[in-house]
Amino acid sequence: MRLNSPLARYTETIDGKVRCVLCPHRCLLEEGRVGICRVRRNEGGRLTIPFYGVLSSVAVDPIEKKPLYHFYPGSTIFSVGFYGCNFRCPFCQNYTISQHTEESALRTSPPALVREALRAGSFGIAYTYSEPLVHFEYVMDAAKEARKAGLKNVLVSNGYLNPEPTEELLPFLDAANIDLKAWNEEFYRREVKGSLQPVLEFIRRASKRIHLEVTTLVIPGVNDDPDEIEEAARFLASLNRKIPYHLTCYFPRYKYSVRPTQEEDLYPLIERARKHLDFVYAGNTGGGNVTVCPACGQEVIRRIGYFTRVVGGKNGLCSQCGEAIYVE
Repeated sequence: MRLNSPLARYTETIDGKVRCVLCPHRCLLEEGRVGICRVRRNEGGRLTIPFYGVLSSVAVDPIEKKPLYHFYPGSTIFSVGFYGCNFRCPFCQNYTISQHTEESALRTSPPALVREALRAGSFGIAYTYSEPLVHFEYVMDAAKEARKAGLKNVLVSNGYLNPEPTEELLPFLDAANIDLKAWNEEFYRREVKGSLQPVLEFIRRASKRIHLEVTTLVIPGVNDDPDEIEEAARFLASLNRKIPYHLTCYFPRYKYSVRPTQEEDLYPLIERARKHLDFVYAGNTGGGNVTVCPACGQEVIRRIGYFTRVVGGKNGLCSQCGEAIYVE
């Protein structure tokens, strides 16, 4: 473990213990202990971040892989991942980095990260793969550097963050995809060791400030209740019916051996969600997804896998009727 680690923010000291108040877990840590995220530690009565700048992965991805379908469609984005997570999803698709830490991994300063993104010719940086918000201080520092360099900042996250740090972060973000695990409080408590309401609050706040898309990984017999999917869509529509909602196929990973989601499993759920939302997509299917203008019906964006073409839009608007469809 790194000595003289940087200090974390959003902390309280209680009788020699340190409480982290970054996320709703509010972990109270004795000396030498780490939070549920595994990356925030009590060292000498101070909360430290020994994995500051430690990256698990760096890549240039299609923006659709985040997934973001209505934000610079067809572009690629410089993407960085971390270690650790403040959830314990037994079905995690990235468990090798979310449920572990690696001290010997690459350590990159925020200015160096921005230089790499510029060198890659990307329009922005995506903080993604595991859970970036448990590295709040690094994401904030990198987002500020990126903004100064003219780059966009994209967050892919579970949205499990307290309101005060959320409000600090949002002015430096341009877009986010938030993972809504289920529309079920018991599911959040039992399966991911978290709570639904803080995620909904993050989504509410983000929907007012940045481009927002939402994803639910659909697991057969676990979180695929059609009524719950429709309630999730109804909630999103109460914020903005143009929020894109991605219903994606699950594949067995980590501790889960539930059968994989089939593409046809998603169709009735998509139909229920489309009662309330203009843009609902099937994900992890290997097929295509088309964006159709909700006002006039013109095909605007055509996708096959990660190959994307804007076929009926210009400057973010439907070329036939002028309806706002995407960010460019």
